[in-house]
Amino acid sequence: MNPSRTSRVALLALALAALTSACGDAGELRGAGPTATAVSPARLWPDLPAASSPAWDYGEAETETVKGVTAPGDDIHQVDPVAVVRAEIAAHPDMYTGANAPYSGTADGMAACGRTRDTGSCPVLKAYYRDLTGDGRDDMALGFRLLPGNGTAVRVYTFQRHKLVQIMANDDAVTAVELAGRAVIIRSPSQIPGYEYRTQWTWDADQKAMLLTRDEFLRTGGPQRTHPPLASASGSASPSAASASAR
Repeated sequence: MNPSRTSRVALLALALAALTSACGDAGELRGAGPTATAVSPARLWPDLPAASSPAWDYGEAETETVKGVTAPGDDIHQVDPVAVVRAEIAAHPDMYTGANAPYSGTADGMAACGRTRDTGSCPVLKAYYRDLTGDGRDDMALGFRLLPGNGTAVRVYTFQRHKLVQIMANDDAVTAVELAGRAVIIRSPSQIPGYEYRTQWTWDADQKAMLLTRDEFLRTGGPQRTHPPLASASGSASPSAASASAR
């Protein structure tokens, strides 16, 4: 090593020493304390006989062809959301128009709906679009208010063999609806303050439907709101307003 290089190395070493002394032990590794010992799950009743029948399948696929609603080229963006809700009302009079229909207010409110619908009175909420089935084409997430009351119907539609098919249906009190990747996440209020229900619906190619793949009861970290707003999101889309009550 030549003298000039030796001098530069010596100066660099002195500078590093001064920097280290000024910083103390900042950046050094420190122990995080003792690690808890891993405990394997304890199996209860190991001699319990195996079940002879499957458990109740609350994630059972629910699909339904929407009658009378089509679109050029099976373009879901050309489907009128109001027409889709009207088709459901016509297909289920026991729920919407019968003598003891629980959601007769929804059917009555459809008079305020149209291409330029009165958003203050029409029960149909804004539709959102995303490829939820993985076929490279957008599907439609649609919501509408269940009246009287504060319930919200959440639906997802896609085209299958040139027919509009409802591939997901959920009716509940709703705090928020989110699209995360190819999943629909629904948040619902709980009667226990500070907690909420959160369900996730995911496309299943074998069932040709969106199945309930996750059902959680989670702490929200704050007091429960009595009438939280409904938020329907697709990417950075702004929420749509609605009310919800506890289950």
